[in-house]
Amino acid sequence: MTEYLFAPAAIPAAPIQGEATLFPINRIFCVGRNYEAHAREMGVEVDREAPFYFTKSSSAYVPSGATVAYPPATENYHYEMELVVAIGKPAFRIARDQALDVVYGYACGLDMTRRDLQLVARAKQRPWDIGKDFEESAILSDIVPASVCGHPSSGALELRVNGQTRQSTDLDLLIWSIPELIAHLSTLYHLQPGDLIYTGTPEGVGAVLPGDRVEGSIAAVGSIALTIGDPA
Repeated sequence: MTEYLFAPAAIPAAPIQGEATLFPINRIFCVGRNYEAHAREMGVEVDREAPFYFTKSSSAYVPSGATVAYPPATENYHYEMELVVAIGKPAFRIARDQALDVVYGYACGLDMTRRDLQLVARAKQRPWDIGKDFEESAILSDIVPASVCGHPSSGALELRVNGQTRQSTDLDLLIWSIPELIAHLSTLYHLQPGDLIYTGTPEGVGAVLPGDRVEGSIAAVGSIALTIGDPA
């Protein structure tokens, strides 16, 4: 029997709506600049030749309803509300018209961001890792099976901070659709069950502070909530 030097970390796993079983999280892919208005507010142009991605560690997962500590090394901590795709079957070089066949379900997600660190990295043409991939930065609601909610291509997405609406859009404004994202991403990776795709955020991103309450919703998918705690 294999013995480890220390106990390995538990596998991050998200609740599935209406199920007793959990969805084990493998990898987290995030799509950048997938709403034109958000790209404009960030001062960049949309690249329409192909989607682009960054990643978060699966250990960054936090369930909806949690309180997370205000993260270290930042003075500009942002929310980004997103539709999340949960992959349920392997896919490699899958055709766009077959891409939805590998989707297990959908969820609401918050891509929490140390914006000041991200922008410094962007200006120096460095990776975004320290601005995007840090502890408690990938918030996720319960996953809703596609057999329940279908495959949403339109519908309201909204985020509120302390009851005030900050982000409001429709999923039909995604530049790259869910089938297009899966098909393209599967040319770069062998997608596996447990992979998550955060599909991008609309305009209206902004900073939060300790004590703030963040709440979001996506039509047919559900809702998400997060409380910002004191610095760790």
